[in-house]
Amino acid sequence: MKEIKKVLVCGNRKFFVRELDKDFHTQYGFVKSKDLVEAKNGDKLVSNTGRDFFIFAPSFIDSYSKIKRGAQIIPLKDIGLIIAETGVNKDSIVLDAGSGSGALCCFLANLCKKVYSYEIRDDFFNIVKRNIDFLGLENIELKKKDIYSGIDEKELDLIVLDLPEPWKVIGHASKSLKVGGFLVNYSPTIPQTADFVNALTDSFVHVKTVEVIEREWEIKQRKVRPLSRGIGHSGFVSVVRRVR
Repeated sequence: MKEIKKVLVCGNRKFFVRELDKDFHTQYGFVKSKDLVEAKNGDKLVSNTGRDFFIFAPSFIDSYSKIKRGAQIIPLKDIGLIIAETGVNKDSIVLDAGSGSGALCCFLANLCKKVYSYEIRDDFFNIVKRNIDFLGLENIELKKKDIYSGIDEKELDLIVLDLPEPWKVIGHASKSLKVGGFLVNYSPTIPQTADFVNALTDSFVHVKTVEVIEREWEIKQRKVRPLSRGIGHSGFVSVVRRVR
Protein backbone atom coordinates (compact mmCIF):
# COMPACT_ATOMS: atom_id res chain seq x y z
CA MET A 1 0.00 0.00 0.00
CA LYS A 2 1.65 3.21 -1.20
CA GLU A 3 1.98 6.21 1.07
CA ILE A 4 -0.45 9.09 0.45
CA LYS A 5 1.64 12.09 -0.60
CA LYS A 6 -1.05 14.77 -1.04
CA VAL A 7 -4.79 15.25 -0.55
CA LEU A 8 -6.86 17.17 -3.10
CA VAL A 9 -10.26 18.57 -2.17
CA CYS A 10 -12.84 19.60 -4.76
CA GLY A 11 -16.15 20.62 -3.24
CA ASN A 12 -17.13 17.79 -0.89
CA ARG A 13 -14.95 15.24 -2.68
CA LYS A 14 -11.52 14.18 -1.47
CA PHE A 15 -8.80 12.60 -3.62
CA PHE A 16 -5.58 10.90 -2.54
CA VAL A 17 -2.40 11.40 -4.55
CA ARG A 18 0.22 8.67 -4.18
CA GLU A 19 2.51 9.60 -7.09
CA LEU A 20 3.70 13.15 -7.66
CA ASP A 21 5.60 12.44 -10.87
CA LYS A 22 2.37 11.92 -12.85
CA ASP A 23 -0.61 14.10 -13.66
CA PHE A 24 -3.51 13.25 -11.35
CA HIS A 25 -6.75 12.45 -13.20
CA THR A 26 -10.27 12.79 -11.76
CA GLN A 27 -13.80 13.13 -13.15
CA TYR A 28 -13.28 16.89 -12.76
CA GLY A 29 -10.25 16.93 -15.04
CA PHE A 30 -6.56 16.43 -14.27
CA VAL A 31 -4.09 18.37 -12.15
CA LYS A 32 -0.58 18.69 -13.53
CA SER A 33 2.30 16.89 -11.83
CA LYS A 34 4.32 20.12 -11.80
CA ASP A 35 1.54 21.88 -9.84
CA LEU A 36 1.31 18.98 -7.35
CA VAL A 37 5.03 19.19 -6.63
CA GLU A 38 5.32 22.96 -6.39
CA ALA A 39 2.10 23.73 -4.47
CA LYS A 40 2.21 24.66 -0.80
CA ASN A 41 -0.22 23.39 1.84
CA GLY A 42 -3.62 25.04 1.29
CA ASP A 43 -2.87 26.32 -2.24
CA LYS A 44 -5.62 26.33 -4.86
CA LEU A 45 -4.91 24.38 -8.03
CA VAL A 46 -6.99 24.46 -11.22
CA SER A 47 -7.61 21.39 -13.35
CA ASN A 48 -7.55 21.41 -17.15
CA THR A 49 -11.37 21.74 -17.09
CA GLY A 50 -11.27 24.80 -14.82
CA ARG A 51 -12.31 23.11 -11.57
CA ASP A 52 -10.75 24.36 -8.33
CA PHE A 53 -8.87 21.94 -6.08
CA PHE A 54 -7.26 22.69 -2.72
CA ILE A 55 -4.14 20.74 -1.80
CA PHE A 56 -3.10 19.56 1.67
CA ALA A 57 -0.54 17.35 3.31
CA PRO A 58 -2.35 14.20 4.48
CA SER A 59 -3.45 14.17 8.10
CA PHE A 60 -3.89 11.02 10.17
CA ILE A 61 -7.61 10.85 9.41
CA ASP A 62 -6.93 11.05 5.67
CA SER A 63 -4.56 8.09 5.76
CA TYR A 64 -6.78 6.23 8.24
CA SER A 65 -9.69 6.37 5.80
CA LYS A 66 -7.65 4.30 3.32
CA ILE A 67 -6.58 1.41 5.58
CA LYS A 68 -7.14 -2.11 4.30
CA ARG A 69 -10.28 -3.79 5.61
CA GLY A 70 -10.80 -7.46 6.30
CA ALA A 71 -13.05 -7.81 9.32
CA GLN A 72 -15.82 -5.25 9.81
CA ILE A 73 -14.37 -2.22 11.58
CA ILE A 74 -15.81 -0.20 14.46
CA PRO A 75 -17.10 3.02 12.82
CA LEU A 76 -15.89 6.45 13.82
CA LYS A 77 -19.14 7.32 15.59
CA ASP A 78 -18.55 4.48 18.05
CA ILE A 79 -14.81 5.07 18.36
CA GLY A 80 -15.60 8.67 19.27
CA LEU A 81 -17.95 7.51 22.02
CA ILE A 82 -15.33 5.14 23.45
CA ILE A 83 -12.72 7.91 23.57
CA ALA A 84 -15.14 10.45 25.07
CA GLU A 85 -16.51 8.12 27.76
CA THR A 86 -13.09 6.83 28.89
CA GLY A 87 -11.05 10.02 28.51
CA VAL A 88 -7.96 8.27 27.14
CA ASN A 89 -5.09 10.59 26.28
CA LYS A 90 -1.36 10.82 25.53
CA ASP A 91 -0.49 9.17 28.85
CA SER A 92 -2.88 6.22 28.54
CA ILE A 93 -1.88 2.58 28.10
CA VAL A 94 -4.64 0.55 26.47
CA LEU A 95 -5.42 -2.87 25.02
CA ASP A 96 -7.92 -4.05 22.42
CA ALA A 97 -9.00 -7.56 21.36
CA GLY A 98 -9.66 -8.86 18.77
CA SER A 99 -7.85 -6.60 16.44
CA GLY A 100 -9.93 -7.41 13.35
CA SER A 101 -8.67 -4.96 10.71
CA GLY A 102 -6.87 -2.85 13.31
CA ALA A 103 -9.01 0.25 12.92
CA LEU A 104 -9.57 0.79 16.64
CA CYS A 105 -6.04 0.02 17.80
CA CYS A 106 -4.64 2.36 15.12
CA PHE A 107 -6.99 5.18 16.08
CA LEU A 108 -6.19 4.75 19.77
CA ALA A 109 -2.46 4.69 19.00
CA ASN A 110 -2.77 8.12 17.41
CA LEU A 111 -3.96 9.42 20.81
CA CYS A 112 -2.45 7.18 23.47
CA LYS A 113 1.02 6.46 24.81
CA LYS A 114 0.94 2.68 24.17
CA VAL A 115 -1.51 0.23 22.62
CA TYR A 116 -1.50 -3.56 22.88
CA SER A 117 -3.67 -5.48 20.44
CA TYR A 118 -4.54 -9.21 20.54
CA GLU A 119 -5.60 -11.20 17.47
CA ILE A 120 -5.72 -14.96 16.94
CA ARG A 121 -6.50 -15.21 13.21
CA ASP A 122 -3.51 -15.18 10.85
CA ASP A 123 -5.37 -13.35 8.06
CA PHE A 124 -6.56 -10.56 10.34
CA PHE A 125 -3.17 -10.36 12.08
CA ASN A 126 -1.46 -9.73 8.72
CA ILE A 127 -3.98 -7.04 7.75
CA VAL A 128 -3.49 -5.25 11.08
CA LYS A 129 0.28 -5.35 10.70
CA ARG A 130 -0.01 -3.93 7.20
CA ASN A 131 -2.26 -1.08 8.42
CA ILE A 132 0.07 -0.27 11.32
CA ASP A 133 2.99 -0.02 8.89
CA PHE A 134 0.95 2.06 6.42
CA LEU A 135 0.07 4.60 9.13
CA GLY A 136 3.62 4.65 10.51
CA LEU A 137 2.51 3.89 14.07
CA GLU A 138 5.33 2.76 16.36
CA ASN A 139 3.48 2.55 19.69
CA ILE A 140 1.36 -0.54 18.93
CA GLU A 141 2.45 -3.99 20.08
CA LEU A 142 0.47 -6.53 18.06
CA LYS A 143 0.27 -9.99 19.63
CA LYS A 144 -0.90 -13.32 18.23
CA LYS A 145 -2.75 -14.22 21.44
CA ASP A 146 -6.12 -15.48 22.66
CA ILE A 147 -7.34 -13.03 25.29
CA TYR A 148 -9.71 -15.68 26.69
CA SER A 149 -6.59 -17.41 28.05
CA GLY A 150 -5.34 -14.32 29.88
CA ILE A 151 -3.86 -10.82 29.63
CA ASP A 152 -0.10 -10.25 29.94
CA GLU A 153 -0.21 -6.52 30.69
CA LYS A 154 -1.04 -4.87 34.02
CA GLU A 155 -2.09 -1.39 35.18
CA LEU A 156 -3.97 -0.70 31.96
CA ASP A 157 -6.15 2.40 31.62
CA LEU A 158 -8.55 0.84 29.11
CA ILE A 159 -9.43 -2.55 27.64
CA VAL A 160 -11.77 -2.70 24.62
CA LEU A 161 -13.35 -6.00 23.58
CA ASP A 162 -14.80 -6.81 20.16
CA LEU A 163 -15.29 -10.56 20.64
CA PRO A 164 -17.99 -13.24 20.33
CA GLU A 165 -17.89 -14.08 24.06
CA PRO A 166 -16.64 -10.99 25.92
CA TRP A 167 -17.84 -12.21 29.33
CA LYS A 168 -14.94 -14.69 29.30
CA VAL A 169 -12.52 -11.77 29.69
CA ILE A 170 -14.07 -10.14 32.76
CA GLY A 171 -11.96 -12.05 35.29
CA HIS A 172 -8.73 -11.34 33.40
CA ALA A 173 -9.65 -7.66 33.02
CA SER A 174 -10.16 -7.25 36.77
CA LYS A 175 -6.50 -8.21 37.28
CA SER A 176 -5.07 -6.11 34.44
CA LEU A 177 -6.93 -2.81 34.70
CA LYS A 178 -5.99 -0.06 37.11
CA VAL A 179 -8.58 0.69 39.76
CA GLY A 180 -10.64 3.34 38.02
CA GLY A 181 -9.71 1.96 34.60
CA PHE A 182 -12.33 1.21 31.96
CA LEU A 183 -13.51 -1.99 30.31
CA VAL A 184 -15.50 -1.38 27.13
CA ASN A 185 -17.42 -4.05 25.25
CA TYR A 186 -18.52 -3.64 21.63
CA SER A 187 -21.10 -6.18 20.46
CA PRO A 188 -23.46 -6.24 17.44
CA THR A 189 -26.35 -7.90 19.26
CA ILE A 190 -28.19 -7.14 22.48
CA PRO A 191 -28.10 -10.75 23.81
CA GLN A 192 -24.27 -10.64 23.72
CA THR A 193 -24.37 -7.25 25.40
CA ALA A 194 -26.75 -8.40 28.12
CA ASP A 195 -24.71 -11.55 28.79
CA PHE A 196 -21.59 -9.42 29.20
CA VAL A 197 -23.20 -6.90 31.58
CA ASN A 198 -24.96 -9.60 33.60
CA ALA A 199 -21.66 -11.47 34.07
CA LEU A 200 -19.88 -8.50 35.68
CA THR A 201 -18.38 -9.18 39.09
CA ASP A 202 -18.34 -6.80 42.06
CA SER A 203 -14.97 -5.54 40.81
CA PHE A 204 -16.85 -3.50 38.21
CA VAL A 205 -19.67 -1.01 37.93
CA HIS A 206 -21.72 -0.76 34.74
CA VAL A 207 -21.62 2.89 33.70
CA LYS A 208 -23.84 2.72 30.61
CA THR A 209 -24.73 0.84 27.44
CA VAL A 210 -25.25 3.02 24.37
CA GLU A 211 -26.20 2.67 20.73
CA VAL A 212 -25.12 5.59 18.53
CA ILE A 213 -27.21 6.42 15.43
CA GLU A 214 -25.63 8.85 12.96
CA ARG A 215 -27.72 10.91 10.55
CA GLU A 216 -25.88 13.24 8.20
CA TRP A 217 -27.57 16.31 6.72
CA GLU A 218 -27.31 17.80 3.25
CA ILE A 219 -27.10 21.60 3.22
CA LYS A 220 -27.13 23.39 -0.15
CA GLN A 221 -28.47 26.92 0.06
CA ARG A 222 -32.13 26.48 1.16
CA LYS A 223 -32.08 22.75 0.46
CA VAL A 224 -31.62 21.38 3.97
CA ARG A 225 -32.59 17.79 4.70
CA PRO A 226 -31.25 14.51 6.09
CA LEU A 227 -29.39 12.37 3.60
CA SER A 228 -31.41 9.39 2.41
CA ARG A 229 -28.76 6.98 3.63
CA GLY A 230 -27.25 7.21 7.12
CA ILE A 231 -25.41 4.96 9.53
CA GLY A 232 -27.94 3.15 11.67
CA HIS A 233 -27.15 0.29 14.00
CA SER A 234 -23.54 -0.85 14.07
CA GLY A 235 -23.07 -2.09 17.62
CA PHE A 236 -23.80 -1.64 21.30
CA VAL A 237 -21.09 -0.01 23.43
CA SER A 238 -21.04 -1.00 27.10
CA VAL A 239 -18.82 1.12 29.34
CA VAL A 240 -17.71 -0.50 32.58
CA ARG A 241 -15.30 0.75 35.28
CA ARG A 242 -13.15 -1.16 37.69
CA VAL A 243 -13.94 -0.05 41.24
CA ARG A 244 -11.97 -2.55 43.37
